[in-house]
Amino acid sequence: MPPLAAAGGDTGLPPFTPAAIFTEFHLTSLIALGLLVSAAVYLYGVWRLRQRGDHWPAGRTVAFVAGGLGSIAAVTVTGVEAYDTTLISVHMVQHMVLSMIGPIFLALGAPTTLALRTLQPAPRKVLLAVLHSRYVRVLTFPLVAFGIFVANPFVLYFTDLYRQTLEHVWLHEFIHFHFIVTGCLFFWPLLSLDPLPNRWPYPGRALLMVLSVPFHTVLGLTIMQSEELLGGDWYPSLGLSWLDPQADQVTAGGILWAGGEIVSVTMLGILVMQWVRQSEREARRIDRALDRQEAEAAKITNAGTPARPGPDAG
Repeated sequence: MPPLAAAGGDTGLPPFTPAAIFTEFHLTSLIALGLLVSAAVYLYGVWRLRQRGDHWPAGRTVAFVAGGLGSIAAVTVTGVEAYDTTLISVHMVQHMVLSMIGPIFLALGAPTTLALRTLQPAPRKVLLAVLHSRYVRVLTFPLVAFGIFVANPFVLYFTDLYRQTLEHVWLHEFIHFHFIVTGCLFFWPLLSLDPLPNRWPYPGRALLMVLSVPFHTVLGLTIMQSEELLGGDWYPSLGLSWLDPQADQVTAGGILWAGGEIVSVTMLGILVMQWVRQSEREARRIDRALDRQEAEAAKITNAGTPARPGPDAG
């Protein structure tokens, strides 16, 4: 058995099938622990609000726990994680979920807003100080977050870093966390449900999403057309008779290309819906203000008009 294959520990895996997702679980990672803790803390916050009679939208809870944490768990503790150093196509699915799908749902759950509503005054003050610190302002500035989000996969796949993530478990786990963080930095200010700094108007947010599409296309097509395997001889060294690394890399590039466009278009749809709702709220606010002004003007007019004498007057 080749030494690299032995180091990878994946040489005994059978061909990947949908059934493998439900039979190959990896429940001992730090990410699995983090997911459980995050779900517990979020649900405790929701329970605290309801205990004191405050409302918290159920849709936000579903988005954060099922959509956000659930999607991340689906690619980090199931068979997807078991095959992510064996098939680059499986890794690419994982990449898309961790950097795009998971962060979008986490943002829709508005966890920062929940924390601010449930924390005691002292920790709430600390959280607000962190949110409005110079460091957070720089990282969440849309152009900075956009640059990190776009550059991240190019640096990973076209340097020796990707090979290192295949050989070192700790770096492999760190890259998972890095995907999630960079995705959150990019998508949370765009969705703007939490009180984060650097809120751009909706046209600017939509423009950033449109600009992200070509980068996914270029990256996906480059990977598909590359004759050099990502990770060097890692995948051939696994010695799996059922694996064609070159064909699998073409599939991976296609997943990145199509997946990036699908998620970007979906995100644009979410932004448009938010924009329309904001416009409707603003229109209702203006209507209420005008109604109040008309009512006050009518009151002043009526107060200044002398009363007409009755029929029996004089």
